[in-house]
Amino acid sequence: MKIKRILVSQPEPTTEKSPYFDLAEKYKVEIDFKPFIHVEGISAREFRQNRIDILGHTAVIFTSRTAINHYFRLCEEMRLQVPDTMKYFCVSESIAFYLQKYIVYRKRKIFYANGSFEDLRDIIVKHKDEKYLVPLSDQHNNDIPEGLDKSKIKYTKAIMYRTVCSDLSDINTSEYDILVFFSPSGIKSLQKNFPHFDQNSTYIAAFGPTTQKAVTDSGLRLDISAPSAEAPSMTMALDHFIAENHKQQNSCKNH
Repeated sequence: MKIKRILVSQPEPTTEKSPYFDLAEKYKVEIDFKPFIHVEGISAREFRQNRIDILGHTAVIFTSRTAINHYFRLCEEMRLQVPDTMKYFCVSESIAFYLQKYIVYRKRKIFYANGSFEDLRDIIVKHKDEKYLVPLSDQHNNDIPEGLDKSKIKYTKAIMYRTVCSDLSDINTSEYDILVFFSPSGIKSLQKNFPHFDQNSTYIAAFGPTTQKAVTDSGLRLDISAPSAEAPSMTMALDHFIAENHKQQNSCKNH
């Protein structure tokens, strides 16, 4: 079967310069976007049950904009006045700049890394005496707590938001030739929404080793994987796969 329709389990790109649109144009394929998961904030009431004293910390570690949003949302819901002395340690410059949405940036002590947690940990180690709060999702990467433990940093893990399955009743998976996933939660959502999903000739693409493992652990066939040396991005992996598929289909026609 020649690939004609692809479903990407993420929100549609907000910019017209997305490589997905280039891909659709190049191969004349239809690409739809539908988030299979979404984030919900934990309520102030639920958070209080964890007995975490937000203001009992002198610094906050942020690894995403989502974490920033839910940290300040909970502070507001709990009527907590975050002191000007609070220090912020961010995994990248863009995440650090996002703090401007909530604080006067130039008046605060803000530190940021080059995008890797290892680099951020090196910065944190230089400020070992701080008491750190780490806002996280219920489904988070253990690299962060493990890295902080390794460096003997005093910190509190604070679950402030959770990843939940979206309602996908408005889509028909059998209408797509490729389903594209970016997290194990996306695979979980596929199974929850379509308990009788039969892969048959549908190709499955997965980004990252944990997502790829979730595909195979679910008994599904993994057809496209990224990143790799040849395809560091999902769009490049799709490009190679579609090119090969179209070549095979054209060859069959000619015979």
